[in-house]
Amino acid sequence: MLKWLSMSFYTKLVAMSDLGVLASLPYRPVSPKVYRPEIGLIGCGGITEYHLMAYRDAGFKVVALCDLNLDAAKKRQQEFFPDAQVVEDYRDLLKLDSIEVVDITTHPPERPPIIEASLRASKHVLSQKPFVLDLDEGQRLVDLAAEQDRYLAVNQNGRWAPHFSFARLVAQGGHIGQVFGAHMGCHWDHTWVAGTEFENVKHLILYDYAIHWFDMLRCFLPGKAKRVFASNERVPGQQLKPDLLGQAAIEFEEGQATLAFDAAVPHGSHEKTFLSGTEGVLHSYGSGNQDQALFVTNSQGTWSPTLEGKWFPDGFHGTMGELLCAIEEKRPCVIDARDNLESLALCFAAIQSAETGQSVVPGSVRQLNA
Repeated sequence: MLKWLSMSFYTKLVAMSDLGVLASLPYRPVSPKVYRPEIGLIGCGGITEYHLMAYRDAGFKVVALCDLNLDAAKKRQQEFFPDAQVVEDYRDLLKLDSIEVVDITTHPPERPPIIEASLRASKHVLSQKPFVLDLDEGQRLVDLAAEQDRYLAVNQNGRWAPHFSFARLVAQGGHIGQVFGAHMGCHWDHTWVAGTEFENVKHLILYDYAIHWFDMLRCFLPGKAKRVFASNERVPGQQLKPDLLGQAAIEFEEGQATLAFDAAVPHGSHEKTFLSGTEGVLHSYGSGNQDQALFVTNSQGTWSPTLEGKWFPDGFHGTMGELLCAIEEKRPCVIDARDNLESLALCFAAIQSAETGQSVVPGSVRQLNA
């Protein structure tokens, strides 16, 4: 549902035909019409609460759960899929012929061998992000998926956060003309990682967190990024190992983008996205990525959708739903791993720039020790 704005400084109203176009943008997660394969989950860590919540609510069939910590797998089984089989070794899960799709949620260093084994077992794969630490290894897995005639997708669930999903369709549909500017900022408290495995990720903000935003930039701006300049820094009195401040400036062909991350804001968190186009702008803002107001402005005026849903868990419905729909419809997958290598190349370049203080060409950095 779209609502009119009553701001006095907007003197023009939006034509009903244009309003109708935006009202029909399919930004919500989708599910396949018929295809309901059996799914196995490998890795039952904290984030899988949202994977399984989304899958259960969407009616997807999770039949097996795997984790080296069997208690973690049993916990998820009891919470979401009580009839699912629980195993400790992922190889046992892959032996189940009925499973057609696996969701792999382990940490990046352990993930590639599991992805390879899954593809060789003739399973379609949804890999947690960030996909790989080595672009060449990622390319090898992409080639293997093609050789095995299997889908390999990456869980870039931010694409189905309501505000990002709507903005993605506005940008790609030309509703504000050609986008030439994307400026995004996140100001929140990420200190919850203290004492967790995430605290050991050197570039926690620019890598594990910002990969969503680097990926979204590629959705918003046409063409390839030419070069990246990025930096990171600590906040006053910081005790956590990874720097909690990060920023990046990215030059595109006929475009530019900026990202700013302040990850130690204890009160008054804020997030915003601004897209500049040749025929209009899109502006989204709110206290965080679960609560965003979005506005689109062109020569006819300004309007705003009443966004439905939340990034968590809808983003996870979006990624698995997109993979299953692509399989059912025998079409390319929007979150295909081959495409995701471009997002990783942008992220890797930003981290190298932060390390060296120099601008970096995306794709020139092949490996990352995050």
